[in-house]
Order: sequence, then structure tokens, then C-alpha cells
Amino acid sequence: MTEKAGGLPGRQWPTPQVSRVAAPLRDQVSSALRQAIVERELPPGQRLVERELVDRLQVSRATVRESLRELEAEGLVTVIPQRGAVVASISLQEAADIYEARAAIESLLVRRFVERAGDEYLERLASAVDALREATVSGQPIREILNVKSRFYDVLVEGANSAILATMLSSLQARVSLLRARSLTHEGRPMESLGEVQTLAKAIAARDTDEAARLCAEHVRNAARTGMDELAQDDPALLS
Repeated sequence: MTEKAGGLPGRQWPTPQVSRVAAPLRDQVSSALRQAIVERELPPGQRLVERELVDRLQVSRATVRESLRELEAEGLVTVIPQRGAVVASISLQEAADIYEARAAIESLLVRRFVERAGDEYLERLASAVDALREATVSGQPIREILNVKSRFYDVLVEGANSAILATMLSSLQARVSLLRARSLTHEGRPMESLGEVQTLAKAIAARDTDEAARLCAEHVRNAARTGMDELAQDDPALLS
């Protein structure tokens, strides 16, 4: 991991507004840092200096430390002895494992959705796909496409009604979001991804369990190819 010198970037990372009322401060700080990491406003290897975060976000050192611990547990931050916290890098091997875990968990999630979800969930899933199509076709920023796509997965998780699968996906969520963001920066990938999700949704609506599970795993592996290409281009040393 290459450590970025000089603390937090100035112009690249817009200082988020941290409210005192909408949600617990730690949650707001964690969310702001998580989003900046996913969108690479805080790039891999960037030092996260507590004092600078306290000054920039106008919160207590205790709040910053709690947020950094939360992000460390999610795999987005690494704490290096005597150096402090830095934005974590994901190696190609780690990315490959995350994608394979996603393919296995999400394809099983789709199976459970087809088996357990009522028609109201199919309607909600169709609405989520329509929203994804609108965001993608209109050329919305990657951040918005990710937000809309998360609704699709939220419906799948609810309809599958499996606390075990929900917990397993949740443990990967932050790093999955990071890899999704990298994959969607690949030229043409947003439209390809949309087509794959639409085809998957049709198989789910037809209650074709095996086909839906296959398409889900295929969608993840297609994302893996483009996402890992983007990671390798960011840092060719990851190929070694």
C-alpha cells in the first residue's frame, strides 16, 4: 500500500455538511467518509489524520475515532502502527474473492426471493428496475446510479426473507459498493449492467429459479471483469 503524503486532500474532497439533528454524528461522519472513499475523493493510501478530520468536520476526536473504527471493520480503512489510519487498498486477489462471494450469496438470495417473495415484491422490484433504467439512460452520475441500484438489492433482500443472507451481504456491503463504483466507470458498463439487471428481473418475474440464479451470478462475474480491469489500471503493481 502506498501512503499518500500530506494528510487530507483539499479541493478534491468537498467538506460534507454534518448536522447535529438528522442522525447520530458518528453515523453522519462514517457515511461522509465512506462515500468519499467509494467515489475516490479519498483515494487508496490516503492518510486520514484525526486532527484534520476533527477540524474539517467540526466534530469531536472521539466521534472521528469511532467512525474510523467502523470503517476499519468494513475493510475501507487500515490502521498502520505508528502511522495511523489510511484508506485501504483492495488487491486483485481480494477483489476476486469478494466478487466470487457476491456471486454465490446473491444467486442464493435470488433463489430465496423467487421461492418466498409475494407479488407485491415483484412490483417493487419492477419499479426499482425502472428507476435504474431512468438513471442510467439519462446519464446520471455514478453516485446516483449506485444509490438507485441499491434499491433493487434492498427489495431482493427483503423479499428473500433470510436474515442469514442479509447479514452475509451486509458484511461485504462497503467493499462491494467500492468495487461497483470502479466497475461502472468502465466505458459502456452502466448500460451493459442495466441490460443484465433487466434480464435478471424478467427471469425473477417468471419465477424461473434456476435461470434467475444463473443470470445473477453472470451479472456479478461480468462486473468482476470490468471492475478488476479498472483496479489494475489504477495500480499496475496489483498485477504482481
